[in-house]
Order: sequence, then structure tokens, then C-alpha cells
Amino acid sequence: MTDPRYLEMKEFAAVFGCDLATLHIIAGDASHRKYYRAQKEGRSVIFMDAPPEKGEDVTPFVTVANYLKRIGLNAPDVLDIDTNKGFLAIEDLGDDLFARVIEQSPTHQQAMYQAATDVLVHLHQQEPGPLPRYDGSLMADLAALSFTWYRRGVVGHKEFEDAAALHALFQDRFQRLEGSEVVVHRDYHAENLLWLPHRDGLAQVGILDFQDAMLGPCTYDLVSILQDARRDVPQEIETAMFARYCRDSGQAEAALRQCYHLCGLQRNLRILGVFARLTMRDHKPHYIGFIPRVWGFIERNLAALSDNELTEAVMSALPAPTPDRLETLAQVTV
Repeated sequence: MTDPRYLEMKEFAAVFGCDLATLHIIAGDASHRKYYRAQKEGRSVIFMDAPPEKGEDVTPFVTVANYLKRIGLNAPDVLDIDTNKGFLAIEDLGDDLFARVIEQSPTHQQAMYQAATDVLVHLHQQEPGPLPRYDGSLMADLAALSFTWYRRGVVGHKEFEDAAALHALFQDRFQRLEGSEVVVHRDYHAENLLWLPHRDGLAQVGILDFQDAMLGPCTYDLVSILQDARRDVPQEIETAMFARYCRDSGQAEAALRQCYHLCGLQRNLRILGVFARLTMRDHKPHYIGFIPRVWGFIERNLAALSDNELTEAVMSALPAPTPDRLETLAQVTV
């Protein structure tokens, strides 16, 4: 590669002492971040490239990593940092993502989801770190991505006249989730968790991609992992893990169920908009394939909430993702 950004990252890796002959890219994600792996004295190291000129910032990753380590959870150690240029060297926890292990060994998924749920119980029992709040206003803003991007993509560029009213309705409902906030990862799912069964207790779960953590509702991360936009989680596991979380956190299922489905609705409305934006603006059309599953979660959460006003407003604003509408979305670029 001759890209100037890559050459800067190579220099960072060289100063850290890595063998540049072993340096290779391993992943990118829905953001502008890229990840590389290299060897240093027989030890594997991960390098994060988070370009500041594209809005990335490595500081939140370091802050949250240190918090998670301090409370006894398994986040990678931060080994070196260049804040100005947006480079990190971090501990390599391996490649055994939950999603990959479950695909290869489905019989392990019950134990894996139990461990991931236990991590959330532990996290939510700790004193929260100094993070921004994921409040009702911000949750409404992000849920509104569903009509500023998804609706725009499948209907066209026609102005959505009811946008302000729907946003107000979202804010009214999501403000009910405020109070007693805990640290929420906000993208806690099988592509961001590593299975490390050779370790003990909570350390069996390696946690990645946590730089967007905030203070929010306790059921948000539970929804993230159990209503996974990228893979089907068996219904019996969702039911069992919800019950496990309620039991081990000392909270009544009935009291948490409304919170769970409100979080599920908000999260999946946000994802619907984000996946449409990734398709239209960032030219990543493979995200379209996840939209029918996300839509199914939206319908399921609305049904569980039994909120006729909210259901009518959402379903009137957002056309169902039929094959022809998804084809239309795939052709739109902005």
C-alpha cells in the first residue's frame, strides 16, 4: 500500500517495535476505522487506525477500556497511543468472535450467551464511569434516522411532513427510559465479543468496539445481543437470557419488559436508518441483507409494547422492506 495514511500507521507500528513484514489488515467496520495485526517479539499486536480527519477519535476507546479493566472485565490492554494521528496499539485477544464460534460449534452458544449476560449483570452493578448520557432526546434523534435515511431511500427524496411529530412521539416514549442509568456498550453483539473459554469467569468474554459507550437504560445491551441485526438468535435463548438477567440483577421481569421492548424498538429503528445510510452514502450494499431481520424486530417490539399510537405512527411513516423497495434502496446514492 502507498496510501499516506497507511504509511503513517506503518511508522507508528515500527516505532512500537513491530516486525513490519508481518503487518497485515484484518478488518474494517461500519465506521472509518481499520484494524491491522503484526508481530512484536513473537507476540501478536492489534493496531487501530482511526483517522481524526474523518471524525474518529481514539480517546473514548482508551477511556472505556481502562474503565472496563478496572471493574474486572476483559477489554484489551492499550499498549501505545498517538492521539493526534488516531493510532492505537492494543492487546490481541484473538479471532474467536462469538459469531464465528457459534457458526462452527452451535452447541456452545447457550454457554456463550450466558457468559455475555453475566458480564452485563456485573457491569450494571458497578459505579458508572464519567460518560455522556444516552437520554430520551438523543435516542429520539437516532431513531429518527429510520425516516431520514431508510424512508428517504425507499420512497424517494420527498419531504416527510410528519417528521417533527414522529420525533416528538419518540422523545416522549424514550424519556420514560431515563433514570438509574448504567454503562451501556451500545453495540454489544456477537461480532464484538470474543469467546475465551480457557480463561476464568467473566474473563471468558473479550469485549471489543466499545468506544461509543454511554450511560443509558440497563436493557439496552441485552437487546443488542439478543436482537442481533446480523444473525438469528434462537427465541428460547432470548427468553432464557432475559430471565437470567432479571434473576441475577434482582429485578422483576415484568418491570423490565417494557424497558426491554422500548430499547429494542429504538435500537432497531436506529439500525434501520444506519444500514440505509451505509448503503446509500457509504456504498456498502451488503447491509441491505440485514434489513428484513431488523424490520422483524421493529414489528415484534411494537407488538409487545401494545402502544397503538406509536405503532400507527411508525407503520405509517416507514414502508415495509419488500424486495422491490430494497432494490430501490440499493440503487440510491447520495
